[in-house]
Amino acid sequence: MPDITYPCALVHLFSSIGNDPCPNIGMWMVEPDFEENGDPAFSVIHLDSIMHPAHLIGIYGTDSIPYELGHHDSLSAFAAFYVNKFSDYHAHSLAF
Repeated sequence: MPDITYPCALVHLFSSIGNDPCPNIGMWMVEPDFEENGDPAFSVIHLDSIMHPAHLIGIYGTDSIPYELGHHDSLSAFAAFYVNKFSDYHAHSLAF
């Protein structure tokens, strides 16, 4: 059997909140998808299907973010996120 490599990535799935971007900020809002048992929903996709990375900003409301919150805790610390279309040219053209 030949040794075949399939370049792929494990991605955490998100769904949009509403049908329009946030009227105050102009960015789309997303929330993580979960399986019926409460586990995060993941999918394995081929690298060719990734156009650009997404820059997510946690929606934190009126409360202050704890100083000790690290970037590695972001996905579990927030229930919803803004998709930052201003992070670079490509993100702006895709998320608008």
